[in-house]
Amino acid sequence: MTDDTRPETPDSAAAPSEVDPPPPADDEPAAPDAAARERDEYRDLLLRKTAELDNYRKRVDRERAAADEAAAADLISELLPILDNLERALETDADTAAAAAYRTGVELIHKQLLDLLAKRRVVPIDTAGRDFDPHFHQAVAHEASGEHAEGQIIGELRRGYLLAGRLLRPAMVRVAKA
Repeated sequence: MTDDTRPETPDSAAAPSEVDPPPPADDEPAAPDAAARERDEYRDLLLRKTAELDNYRKRVDRERAAADEAAAADLISELLPILDNLERALETDADTAAAAAYRTGVELIHKQLLDLLAKRRVVPIDTAGRDFDPHFHQAVAHEASGEHAEGQIIGELRRGYLLAGRLLRPAMVRVAKA
């Protein structure tokens, strides 16, 4: 054998060149850093969508409560003239036994209506001895008065009401002037 025909040994085999490995194929798993980054993105997206859903639910609940309150306010506004008429009926004197019985019936109806309104958080506006406040009172007349200071309410012509702290109807009042 000649020197040129030496059998190849493992040491004499050509070393592979130092080349970067090919990128992973679509069906191969991604590198650990890319998987962690993708997981974090999906988690962040999940948290955002969960927060959006919670905010949506809260907004719908607020809108539903506001709509319910507006419907209640409309109904109660229609009931208030009835209450006014009952109060006017109670202001009359009962001369006879029949009138007294009639008055008792009206008093019961009046009390039931007031209880119903109180249950629905409707309260009358107190005007006796108060100063005029345009946010809660509607001045119908200005009268000179020696007993009252200027701007003080002399009398109430129609009672005003608040619904859960919100003005439902202003009180119609007479106001003292100097």
